[in-house]
Amino acid sequence: MGKFERKFGRYAIKNLSMILIICYAIGYLISMLFPEALNYLTLNPYAIAHGQVWRVVSWILVPPSTFDIFTLIMLFFYFSIGRTLERTWGDFLFNIYVFSGMLFTIVGSFLIYVYFLLNPSSVYIMAAGGLESLMQLVSLFFSTYYINMSIFLAFAFTFPDTMVLLMFIFPIKIKWLGYIDAAYLVYEFIKGSAFTRVAIGASLLNFIIFFCLQRMGRYGSPRTRIHNAQRRREFNNDVRREQKAAGISKHKCAICGRTEISNPELQFRFCSKCNGNYEYCNEHLFNHKHVE
Repeated sequence: MGKFERKFGRYAIKNLSMILIICYAIGYLISMLFPEALNYLTLNPYAIAHGQVWRVVSWILVPPSTFDIFTLIMLFFYFSIGRTLERTWGDFLFNIYVFSGMLFTIVGSFLIYVYFLLNPSSVYIMAAGGLESLMQLVSLFFSTYYINMSIFLAFAFTFPDTMVLLMFIFPIKIKWLGYIDAAYLVYEFIKGSAFTRVAIGASLLNFIIFFCLQRMGRYGSPRTRIHNAQRRREFNNDVRREQKAAGISKHKCAICGRTEISNPELQFRFCSKCNGNYEYCNEHLFNHKHVE
């Protein structure tokens, strides 16, 4: 993962947790204003195969539950644990974890679609009144609910001794909530329908892979990654303090020599027409002679 991260880490989406919360907010807004529109956003492989390709992405907007005060609290909670994982793992690994869960969910839904294509006489198809109607019903099983659960399980696995207030009253270690959620998922997997089992298995496959790789030491132990993240923050803070104390500037005008330290009111930009990395303040950016 180290070489892979060094090569592709710059493409990682920053603040992915905030983006996910924004997607949920858009989904809840759609559900309140145009509830029937949600039927055209779900992860329906039949509709995707017949031209509605936007569903490959739009299903992320479908809210996993109705909106109320508890939903608002849970969204804030998931945002906070997501941000913590981003800071601890790094943006790249958190991106891989979340997007792999989404990818496995998409693959799981298409596997069900392929199964019914190969078994057109299934009783499920007969009961639903056709494959199109059946897949629209099945698409309701595939949402971000179990992906959120995988993020929570990853947080509980990474920070097992973190204390939270259960029902805002009882202090409890996050690992015990993780055990409870894991037991509930196992119960749902055993007692649920075949569609529920596929949805749970696909959405949580990223956590299973993550757990196994952690045990193998491929990502480093949670304690090691936390320690490294703390060391990076301390190093960056020390560098910023030393630069500020020494008066080292990040920007300097190639014409007048002024910097953001000597003149904080100025703005600095690089000139795309100059041959080289020449930076100018806003007073000389448009009236300087370009370097050939």
